[in-house]
Amino acid sequence: MAHLKIGIPIKLFITGLILFSQLQSNAQVSSPAQNVKGLKDYYKNYFPIGVAVSARSLKDPEEKKLILQQFNSLTPENAMKMGPIHPRENFYNWKDADSIVAFAQRHHLKVRGHNLCWHEQAPSWFFTDSSGKLVSKEVLLKRLKDHITTVVNRYKGKIYAWDVVNEAIDDNPNNFLRNDLFYQICGADYISKAFEYAHAADPKAVLFYNDYNLDHKEKIDRVYRLLKQLKEKGVPVDAVGMQGHWSIFGPSKDQLEYAINKFASLGLKIQITELDISLYKWEKNRRAKTAADADTFTPELEQKQSDEYKMIFDVLREHKKEITGVTFWNISDKYSWLDNYPVRGRKNYPLLFDTTLKPKKAYWEVVNF
Repeated sequence: MAHLKIGIPIKLFITGLILFSQLQSNAQVSSPAQNVKGLKDYYKNYFPIGVAVSARSLKDPEEKKLILQQFNSLTPENAMKMGPIHPRENFYNWKDADSIVAFAQRHHLKVRGHNLCWHEQAPSWFFTDSSGKLVSKEVLLKRLKDHITTVVNRYKGKIYAWDVVNEAIDDNPNNFLRNDLFYQICGADYISKAFEYAHAADPKAVLFYNDYNLDHKEKIDRVYRLLKQLKEKGVPVDAVGMQGHWSIFGPSKDQLEYAINKFASLGLKIQITELDISLYKWEKNRRAKTAADADTFTPELEQKQSDEYKMIFDVLREHKKEITGVTFWNISDKYSWLDNYPVRGRKNYPLLFDTTLKPKKAYWEVVNF
């Protein structure tokens, strides 16, 4: 009998320990993304905060946790660009794009589609016939319509906004539109047609023109000219995406406000669509590494980056009536498209989270207001 009296309390004690351990384990699994205040929470009264992702990044447990903690909008970095999603005329590669949209649906995140028409990742078959000669305007517009209609229809109701035409303004300030194959074959008509095709496929989607260097007055003015022409023709362009591939050297507050006020005067919504703050000046065509490419995130560079991020978000909050979203281009310094670009072998540190996914000094400047 003595053994029985001692055995029951011991069994109860062991059972209690097991139940307590299970409860702790469950809490650790379920709590991190819900309990940590993130960018999306700090900015809930201002605008959504998004991030560019790959299908692979959504499978990484730590990156997935950070995404769910910090962001409430996703942009596929590459999966929906013309080449990756439509590599051959009669074949669409939906796998990665579908997985990103499905992830967003499961976690109640918004999705920006990126992008429907872009010269730089358009597949070569788009512009040529079976003999390798350039196709006619009619053929190219038919292919563009089929592509846009098919992609937009697939995600209708799941993607709230599309970058319809990307980077159509020429890099040379003395020119207007970029002399790419879309323009060579169709003239400027391909731009308005792309917006018309997208609107017909999903009348509820917010349609963006998206471009970079919109901290340079001459580029801002040329983009403004294009958008004004489109609006006057009744083309269904709703918004402008300012890519925000900026650096510790700029933009200035005046440059940023000039762009926002200029585009807002057309009645357009504005988003910062591809934000990162490089440690280096924008040099698109430089490929050789120099002694100035330190590859080291020094305290001095950290302070300059923090100051630039603070100024940018101060301005964006002041213009919350015009700004409808901000999207960072990649998750953390662990990986950035700016690594090795445009200088091979050079590491960059342009985001709010470091290579170990921890918040940087710039992060706290962005959220402490």
